[in-house]
Amino acid sequence: MSTAPALGRRDRKKLATRAALSAAALRLVAEHGLDNVTVEQISEACDVSSRTFFNYFASKDDALLGGDTEIGHALEMFRALPAGTSLVEALRLAFIPVIHQMEDHRETVALRMRVVSENPQLLPRLLATGVESEMAVAAAVADRLNLPADHPFPAVAAAVTGAAFRVALMRWANDDPSAGQATLAKLVDDAFDMVASGLTEPTPQTVAARGDA
Repeated sequence: MSTAPALGRRDRKKLATRAALSAAALRLVAEHGLDNVTVEQISEACDVSSRTFFNYFASKDDALLGGDTEIGHALEMFRALPAGTSLVEALRLAFIPVIHQMEDHRETVALRMRVVSENPQLLPRLLATGVESEMAVAAAVADRLNLPADHPFPAVAAAVTGAAFRVALMRWANDDPSAGQATLAKLVDDAFDMVASGLTEPTPQTVAARGDA
């Protein structure tokens, strides 16, 4: 498969700062509870100002769950990919930096899942963030394919590829990292290949070849 364009130094630094703030928020909430952690404490843990915090997140909850910056960077890359790139491949390539960021911060991803499970009041915001991201992907797909905003294809494409990504993420997060399991990038590739194939049903032979049996 193709490779995604590399991020510039400035974008890498911004992603690193964002990841550090999110990790600090999750760590503090896991230790002290959701109601006992403030934006000021999160900022102090990363040696930045509260003003800097709000350059990356609109609220404490956004820092815990991840706001829309990741999807924003991914869609910028999606729009920049050559027109001849297939839709599923373009979406896969666009999310490569997000995937690598998650792989570099596996403990943070696992901690996020734990914090959400322990604080169900975060679920409505998590669901809302997912819907917002899916709508943004659908709009970008419509633009890329020159389809009207009310055409169903972009929304279906966004929903299907989003579900494929989530399945891969859950498989990866639940694996034992010390057992040499597949990378998130490989699991996402596999899931997107299934979508690109039109969800061709696996045969016993293909299951055995993949080692899933």
